Amino acid sequence: MGQAVKVLKLFKSLHRTRQQVFKDDTRALEAARVKINEEFKSNKSETAPQQIEELMKIGCGVELLLWTHVVQGLHTDHSMLTLVPRKELLKENVPYCDAPTQKQ
Repeated sequence: MGQAVKVLKLFKSLHRTRQQVFKDDTRALEAARVKINEEFKSNKSETAPQQIEELMKIGCGVELLLWTHVVQGLHTDHSMLTLVPRKELLKENVPYCDAPTQKQ
């Protein structure tokens, strides 16, 4: 697959991720859209394959960060915030053990 196709695929993937992560938050959706477009436009003239690969690694890292670390919060009143985690972020809760056993 050519580098241009990979870059376009990453661009589209970042926008799909943005739509899922910031669902129902028009301000965050627009800010993320502008930032993604801005970053890709500012590096549009890059021709060095190594630099393009490095930029793509950064883009993939940003996408992973959005999926794994961003949680939406809703203001319920002036001093309360309710977190709304996506289903993908919820993990099985493992009970805490005060006296762990050692494996032999």
